[in-house]
Amino acid sequence: MGLALVPLGLAFGVLVTHSGLAWWWAAAFTTFIYAGSFEFLLIGLVTTVAPLATVALTAFLVNIRHVFYTLSFPLHRVEGRLAKTYSTFALTDETYALTTGEQARSWPGARILWLQFLLHLYWAGGATAGALLGSLIPDEVRGLDFSLTALFTVLALDALRDRRGDLATPGLALLSALVARVTFPGQLLPVAFALFTAGLLVRHALAGRKPAHA
Repeated sequence: MGLALVPLGLAFGVLVTHSGLAWWWAAAFTTFIYAGSFEFLLIGLVTTVAPLATVALTAFLVNIRHVFYTLSFPLHRVEGRLAKTYSTFALTDETYALTTGEQARSWPGARILWLQFLLHLYWAGGATAGALLGSLIPDEVRGLDFSLTALFTVLALDALRDRRGDLATPGLALLSALVARVTFPGQLLPVAFALFTAGLLVRHALAGRKPAHA
């Protein structure tokens, strides 16, 4: 997982320098913000000197999914106020997918914290290297833009393997994506998330109404 973040970080670092920003912006973004897709959007917001209110609203809309992550993220295993603070800060899609799987249910808090730190290090290191080597890397390098897609494909396959008996959930996710693609192609991701969440809530409500069998 960490190695998958390296090419993505390189692409981010190259994009930072090619946007006219100094190389240290890449290190600052990835170290102190560490928000994945929002960091890519932040490059444009910084270069256009967008108002802070716009930056805050964009960050909220992009990262609102993390609110739902906290419902099942095993933060209770992490001991210490400082450790919990960093673990909350370093909660990403990749960390959530790895720590909420079947195999991770017995992981101690130290292992979860080290996982988050190492993923953070891979991401920040890759971005800093990409920024420093930005002048040596061409504007268009085939394959770097596919690293994020490949990363989430691997996460999805791991989730399917852990939940082999629950085919309804990935089916609902696929249906939500297809409906969003047909109805609102320009807002595919938020619409798909909304449909998927609504579908899960409806399924949960229907399951709660079923009579218990003796």
